[in-house]
Amino acid sequence: MPIYEYECKSCGHQLEALQKMSDAPLLNCPACEKDELKKLISAAAFRLKGDGWYETDFKSGKKKNLAGGDSSSTSADSGSSKKESSSSSGS
Repeated sequence: MPIYEYECKSCGHQLEALQKMSDAPLLNCPACEKDELKKLISAAAFRLKGDGWYETDFKSGKKKNLAGGDSSSTSADSGSSKKESSSSSGS
C-alpha cells in the first residue's frame, strides 16, 4: 500500500497516511478538525542500489534466454575460453 502525504490548507499541519489506492482521500485534519486536507504530490520513497535487477533474475528454464538472446552461445564461449586458458598455462 502506498503512503500518501496530506497538508491542511487551514492550519498547515502535515501528515502521512497508509492507504489503498482505491481509498477515498482524507479530508478531516486531526490537528484543527476542519475539512481542509489536500493530498500532496511527492517523490517515491524507495531507492534502488547495487548492480540492479535483470530480466532473468526470477525466471527458470527456457524463459531465462529472453534477455540476452541465445544463452547457449555465451556458455559455449565461456567454456572455450576456459579451455584456451588451461592449455596455454600448461605450455
